Amino acid sequence: MPVSLYTGKARSYLLHNGIPFEDRLPGPAFVERVMPRVGRWIIPVLETPEGELIQDGAVILDHFEGQKQAATPETPRHRAVSALFELFGGEGLLRPAMHYRWNFDDTNLPFIRDEFTLPMQGTMPADKLEGYFLKSSGRMRKATVNFGVSPETMPLIEASYERFLSLLDAHLRTAPFLLGGRATRGDYGLIAPLYAHLGRDPYPASLMKRIAPAVYRWTERMNRPAEDPDAELFADDEIPETLRDLMRYVAEDYLPEYLAHVRFANGWLTERSDIAPGTNGLDDPARRAIGMATFDWRGAEITTAVMPYRFFLSQRVLDGADGSDEVKALFADTGLAPMLGERPSRRVERRDHLEVWGEAA
Repeated sequence: MPVSLYTGKARSYLLHNGIPFEDRLPGPAFVERVMPRVGRWIIPVLETPEGELIQDGAVILDHFEGQKQAATPETPRHRAVSALFELFGGEGLLRPAMHYRWNFDDTNLPFIRDEFTLPMQGTMPADKLEGYFLKSSGRMRKATVNFGVSPETMPLIEASYERFLSLLDAHLRTAPFLLGGRATRGDYGLIAPLYAHLGRDPYPASLMKRIAPAVYRWTERMNRPAEDPDAELFADDEIPETLRDLMRYVAEDYLPEYLAHVRFANGWLTERSDIAPGTNGLDDPARRAIGMATFDWRGAEITTAVMPYRFFLSQRVLDGADGSDEVKALFADTGLAPMLGERPSRRVERRDHLEVWGEAA
């Protein structure tokens, strides 16, 4: 769906790399034919010409990167920073993405209503579409609270997001993409919220155009074929100061939540030491969250859902830092060293389209 954050990441990759595909809405055929194989209602799902189903934006990128390595940097600092922003884009920007979608109904609602009912338009009577929208949007409004959005945090979210936009805008005035001349996985992580929610929904799209036009132009570049797929990244594995400033922002904005989730997960795993590898220890294996963690965020105490999927992404950052003094020094310089020092006691793997726990460390 165009309105889907996680779909935006995969679609951008396919478009930007010239991979032909058909974009299909998750309507009745999806429910009847795809959901039974995937095990839950979740998008995006890519179906290959051979009939294989690949669920999840990161895993879709893995599938194609295994063939061409178009978006995976080779050098250690670039690889780690790319993985960091793939994580932060899809997970760390959920607060502003959800806030700006669901708390500006005067501007957003007609557009959002039409977007959310797209899969059923033409197959459901018009008088039932409103009920369909209220049910689906009600779930998302409830999820907004689980990401830490409340009347008390809204002013903090807005100030923080505008600061992020200003930092990203400054960086994108020095280079067309996060790490230089071509898009990497970090760009695809960021495009997920910055296109589907924050670059298309009327209120945040207007905000982005007004205060961060270079970011808006980047969203347009990310959704068309690359002009120069072989363009170089920054020379000598360099991380310029404008990008270091963005990393410092991640340390302020997302690191407290990440560390709180790691600590919660480790306590949760300690209490469940009998969880077999290849399972997730949940009564409903399709559930995404294992609990709620509370932490201080910009002076406010908030509670957010702990999802092992985030560790599936974050372990890519940690793997890139292990054995690399250059990466460790970079993360220390930007306030992110604590991220390298704490990690879940078990790795997260993907099996049968679900996040599961691997062997104990």
